[in-house]
Amino acid sequence: MGKKAIIAVSFGTTYKDARKSIKKIEDSLKNKFSEYDFFRAFTSNMVIKKIKEEENIIIKNPSDLMEQLLEMGYTEVICQSLHIIAGFEYEKMLNQLFKFKNKFEKIYVGAPMLFNKKDYEIICHELAKNMQAMNKDDAYVYMGHGTEHFANSAYSQVENMFRNIDIEHVYVGTVDGFPDIEYILKRLRKNNIKNVNIAPFMIVAGDHAINDLSGDDEESWKSILIQNGFNVCVNLEGLGNLDCVCNIFCDHLENAKEI
Repeated sequence: MGKKAIIAVSFGTTYKDARKSIKKIEDSLKNKFSEYDFFRAFTSNMVIKKIKEEENIIIKNPSDLMEQLLEMGYTEVICQSLHIIAGFEYEKMLNQLFKFKNKFEKIYVGAPMLFNKKDYEIICHELAKNMQAMNKDDAYVYMGHGTEHFANSAYSQVENMFRNIDIEHVYVGTVDGFPDIEYILKRLRKNNIKNVNIAPFMIVAGDHAINDLSGDDEESWKSILIQNGFNVCVNLEGLGNLDCVCNIFCDHLENAKEI
């Protein structure tokens, strides 16, 4: 019987504490699929480079890790994406994996977090359970990463799923796409919101969460909201800390498709 491996493929983060969210998901995958050897890869070469320079820790990208596994004699590899959407980073991972399609007996890929209707329902219901009771002038605002990729539409679908489960005052914006902070401000004003809870809609509470969302810089979402007269409460917890997110990735790994 050939050697089998699982690779958990994240974007990555340079923040040590934030990496705990990634590790929680990885541990869930390892525990459920203990018959496989386990490896980690990041898709961000910038993050990989910075971690090596600052911490002397070597984390490979998917291509380099696949090359290593090939040399080690592995014949079957399952790559589980830990990305939120099937955007550019997910496609980068796929492009690197396809180079090895004829070099391994089997290569499987597990879908990112938001892939089907059930995924949206699970994450929205779980986040709703953790919300404090809201008055008519309270709201929750989540910050996603955002992208120019068409998969960016997933963030609007998250907001619509909250509507579908009868939670109105939840808004989802992005750093690098649309909806953006201007959209968020318009929705808050239209609904006469006064108190805003902000949180990252990201696997890890890393650079974007700490700086772009909750930083003291005048361009952070927290500062912009305060400047516009809103009372702001910050929750810096990555989605990777939620058990339901770990379960989603385990389910996607179990249903991984061969490339």
